[in-house]
Amino acid sequence: MRLTAIDIGSNAARLLISDVTMNNGKAEFNKINLVRVPLRLGFDVFEKMEISPEKTRMILHTIKAYQHLCEAYKVDHIKAAATSAMRDASNAGDIIDQVKKETGILIEVISGGSEAKLIYENHIAENLDKEHAYLYIDVGGGSTELTFFAGNKLVFSSSFNIGTIRLLKNQVTDGQWDGMKDYIKRETRNYLNNIIAIGSGGNINKVFSISKRKEGKALPMELLKDYHKEFSNFSLEDRMRIYKLREDRADVIVPALLIYINAMRWANAPEIYVPKIGLADGLIQHLYADLKKQGVEV
Repeated sequence: MRLTAIDIGSNAARLLISDVTMNNGKAEFNKINLVRVPLRLGFDVFEKMEISPEKTRMILHTIKAYQHLCEAYKVDHIKAAATSAMRDASNAGDIIDQVKKETGILIEVISGGSEAKLIYENHIAENLDKEHAYLYIDVGGGSTELTFFAGNKLVFSSSFNIGTIRLLKNQVTDGQWDGMKDYIKRETRNYLNNIIAIGSGGNINKVFSISKRKEGKALPMELLKDYHKEFSNFSLEDRMRIYKLREDRADVIVPALLIYINAMRWANAPEIYVPKIGLADGLIQHLYADLKKQGVEV
């Protein structure tokens, strides 16, 4: 069975195509292709509360391109979801109707809580030891999703309107920072000195790549602080040149690191693992689970 997830975030839209095969009765998900288009919807929405005609055209072109790719790859089922920017856009409903009419693809605008739970559906925590507690931190353009496990059980899942694009637009207040800090400290206080962070999102993946750490090795928080200071001292153009970053990555990587560092500091988590997971992976898992409930066979 071939499945596709479309994740329309505040900074970029991603298409993930995966094959699902059965191995000893267990589903295995193998990535076939991953495509990213930097729509940057948050730059419209977080300032004007709506998506501009130009960005609307970009969304339509992107989803149509994704539709053609799905046809070329002979995809069986598609699930599309939009997050923070579309949640806040006053004209999101009209755009969703237009996309459905022109492509047949229905975009579901999901809540921050649902976003956090979908990321959890990668079930990575099941493969980790029960001696530690794990804080999943997913940083996007418009929001940060936190999911916390202890003893392989979900303790909390929450979303905060603190994202990279909101920070670039100076739209995150001290009160919002304090709210996230108080929440993390309160909810993790019974697990102090026993918490490991797990990061998802394009920025932490890029930092991991720059660090040249071996797969499966953690990044110490102190290293993230060093990178944050280092990147902050360079201009946008220098970041692009020195670290071979695209412009739409070079501008958001600094605020992203600030969010990861703060979340880890408040949870007293000294290091972060970067297993290359994200919302699109969770959407694939969720789609497969729904199809299984409907009796669809792989």
